[in-house]
Amino acid sequence: MGNYKIIMKKIKKALISVSDKKNLKNLLKILIKHKIKLISSGGTYKEIRKLKFECLEVSDYTGFSEILGGRVKTLHPKIHAGILSKRNNKSHIKDLKNNNFEEIDLVIVNFYPFEKTLEHSNNHLKIIENIDIGGPTMVRAAAKNYNDVTVITSSDQYDELINEIEKNKGSTSIGFREKMSLEAFSETAYYDAVISNYFNKIQNNNFPKKKIIYGNLIERLRYGENPHQDAAIYSKTQILDIRQVHGKQLSYNNYNDIFSALTISKSLPKNLGTVIVKHANPCGVSINKSKLESYQLALRCDPISAFGGIVSCNYKINKTLAIELNNIFLEVIIANGFDPDALKILKNKKNVRLVDATNFVIKNLVRFNSTNDSILTQSEDIEKFNIKDFKIVSKKKPNKSQLKNLIFAFNVCRYVKSNAIVLASQETTVGIGSGQPSRLDSCQIAIDKMNKFQNLNEEVVAASDAFFPFVDGIEKLVQSGITAVIQPSGSIRDKEIIKFANLTNTILVFSKTRHFRH
Repeated sequence: MGNYKIIMKKIKKALISVSDKKNLKNLLKILIKHKIKLISSGGTYKEIRKLKFECLEVSDYTGFSEILGGRVKTLHPKIHAGILSKRNNKSHIKDLKNNNFEEIDLVIVNFYPFEKTLEHSNNHLKIIENIDIGGPTMVRAAAKNYNDVTVITSSDQYDELINEIEKNKGSTSIGFREKMSLEAFSETAYYDAVISNYFNKIQNNNFPKKKIIYGNLIERLRYGENPHQDAAIYSKTQILDIRQVHGKQLSYNNYNDIFSALTISKSLPKNLGTVIVKHANPCGVSINKSKLESYQLALRCDPISAFGGIVSCNYKINKTLAIELNNIFLEVIIANGFDPDALKILKNKKNVRLVDATNFVIKNLVRFNSTNDSILTQSEDIEKFNIKDFKIVSKKKPNKSQLKNLIFAFNVCRYVKSNAIVLASQETTVGIGSGQPSRLDSCQIAIDKMNKFQNLNEEVVAASDAFFPFVDGIEKLVQSGITAVIQPSGSIRDKEIIKFANLTNTILVFSKTRHFRH
């Protein structure tokens, strides 16, 4: 990171200004041990004095009192010249001497808790007051001048700083300063990104002129979709809102399937429904009120695809269901908690990953997809369906039960990779055709799976994620025994589709919205 001659740098003076005041005592002991003079301000100064360490207050150091209720404390030339001066630059040395300024070699700063304030307050004025100005300014200055200055931005770095100072007898190495500089610029960028995101949010601006994406590293994964690919998972929060309670480390593919499964699960009625996912596609969904039957019916939709898949239970798993779940090889089991007996049973398989998604809530945020330097972004397709979103266009009208079944099938359909066809009976999927370039092929796959795995006496309905461009698709469904179809409108042949439905006495419902998922 540059062609610098100075390798080690002795620390003589440190400026400390932290909102997070934990773990200061051990650090201060080491700084004093190595005769490093301390400067501080506000609450940090009071804390240092409370811990019985000598410290000079910033206002005494600069000769300028805090003003504007503390908004201006460290924004002073004596502070910033001391941080930014190049130690081997004669002009800089002269400027410091002429102004009676001194070098500051260590800057320990963390920022006002803007992100935490957002979590606990909707008060805009309070939120604004928690935008730190002086802290990020000092950190950026110190990070820029890392050849001569050490910058620390988190209490998590204190142990590393202590080791560095002890090892080097009061000095830091250029390698350490470079590393801390990198982390400091990441910290200021993250902080500003959170602020930018907040202002865009209150303006309902999902697509600003400059889009800033930020996140915390949750975990480096073993590899990506394939062993030769690197991977990691990030989150806007410090921890995920899902919690692994047992099993091997989750992989990239596991996470991808988990989020696909949870997106469907959380679209179902509260504490109801079982979803089985394989390769990010549902292969069985049921909202039967019995937990055991719900799982059994979802599994029956496509038991072959379910092998090695992920089961997401939108409820707490009990002992009876746990015994049943152990009868098949599953990569991941997700639930809104586990009864103690159920957990004990499921833990008998050491490799199965058990995930508690009690706190997982689908948020109406934006979704990203990236290639090279380009990022595609869009709002999520998660709005709950209402009867008003649909129009019955056939002469034959659905009864209440049929309409519920159609809307259930259509809801599942929007989470199936397009082109998507979902066949359902009694709010349980009985055949799913996904990801085909031809909608006709998706129809055939769904029908074939139904005929292979089901022995049905009840009527079956069908959902399509987009309109049928020709009559052949709906014709294939009706010929297989389908009695009702739900699809988006918008085809130039909508009238032909309606005419065919009326000729075959088929219920036909049009959705006002299309639901591709690529």
